[in-house]
Amino acid sequence: MWVCVPPSSAIRLAAALALAGAAVLADPPARVVSMNLCTDQLAMLVAAPGQLVSISDLASNPMNSAMPEAARAYPANTGGAEEIFLMRPDLVLAGTYSNPATLAMLERLGIRVARIGLTTRLAEVPERLRQTGRLLGREARAEALARTFERDLARLSRGGPPRPLAAFFYANGYTQGKGTLSDDILTHAGFANLAGSGEAARGRSGGFDLALEELVMADPDLLILSRPYPKTSRAEEILAHPALRALPATAAPALSGPDWVCGTPLVLDALAEMTRRRDALAASPDRN
Repeated sequence: MWVCVPPSSAIRLAAALALAGAAVLADPPARVVSMNLCTDQLAMLVAAPGQLVSISDLASNPMNSAMPEAARAYPANTGGAEEIFLMRPDLVLAGTYSNPATLAMLERLGIRVARIGLTTRLAEVPERLRQTGRLLGREARAEALARTFERDLARLSRGGPPRPLAAFFYANGYTQGKGTLSDDILTHAGFANLAGSGEAARGRSGGFDLALEELVMADPDLLILSRPYPKTSRAEEILAHPALRALPATAAPALSGPDWVCGTPLVLDALAEMTRRRDALAASPDRN
């Protein structure tokens, strides 16, 4: 039985098939440049040997990056449009907060730019890996990483009680609340976050300043402090306040670091540490 197809529909169908074929046959980008700390790490994990030609200069700094040693094998860039253009990339990986003027200039110069969104939940990490795999033509590698992550996430997560109270307290009293990757790490580890949904949040989300008085009154089971920089600043003076030092939790605080920042499999290192802390608190005779 023959079906009559209108010419306009046939043209649209042919165009769609041609585009689909082109997508399948298109070669993966041979020269990839990353200009964002988190896309740096995704690309280093997913890219084929020789495919990634430059990453941001932040990636080799151990205060910022969870992969500083691996990063030193790549030429660094400072995120400038002219600098990146001269590298002749087929694809530039950028983040949510990458300089929009730089990205617009690169696109005007005919360079393909892919923006990978900010990760605020652990459940988003597999899709970040898969997205990177699609962009780089490395779907199998990305899928293997994503499935391993999903298995490890399930193994390390704690869903039931008890839920000890934890609090982030950084320079200037900065803390992390709902809608942040840090909060989601704590939740999966089986903690309640003082700034997540409790009274201290007061409807706030994201990062905000937590009054020292609120922290002291809450008396959390675990304090999570930022790693000290080589040179201290006035912003860090609050971390030495006698009222803070009097809290029992300051005897063995946890320290956040680069593995808390980006939506990559390396965030599981932070989750594993928090799960270990939670299990130890749950088993403590003081809680029984």
